Amino acid sequence: MKGEHHYDVGVTWTGNTGKGTASYTAYARDHVIQSPGKPDIAGSADPAFRGDPARWNPEDLLVASLSACHKLWYLHLCAVENIIVTAYRDDAHGVMREDPERGGAFASVTLRPEVSIAAGGDAGLAEALHARAHHFCYIANSVNFPVLCEPRIVVAG
Repeated sequence: MKGEHHYDVGVTWTGNTGKGTASYTAYARDHVIQSPGKPDIAGSADPAFRGDPARWNPEDLLVASLSACHKLWYLHLCAVENIIVTAYRDDAHGVMREDPERGGAFASVTLRPEVSIAAGGDAGLAEALHARAHHFCYIANSVNFPVLCEPRIVVAG
């Protein structure tokens, strides 16, 4: 498991409406994200920047990456600690602030996982494992803004 890992992703702009980038309004921000053996992801810019609201934007994908990485570590730690997770849903929220000099940057992301565990499970341990998952999350360890976690644990029965 230890070592160096590589990720190959292609992004192809599909937003040339016939005039290229002749003006700021002449082109669509649409693109396709591709990786060998995986389904394509339809991408665009945030609608605030003339993007298609029906497509994923880079900001959505960053928040989703943080949420998914946290979840994967959390489920692993629960399995190791004999906490039986029966459901997991995160309603994550990211805040990006525009900056006229740099363009913008994320100020924070808050994860709000609601986790259901089997009856008899240790709710206190289940909650505490979120801090350990955060500590190990590759994506959270790679960003320069706070990633907060506000978990809610539901014990069956």
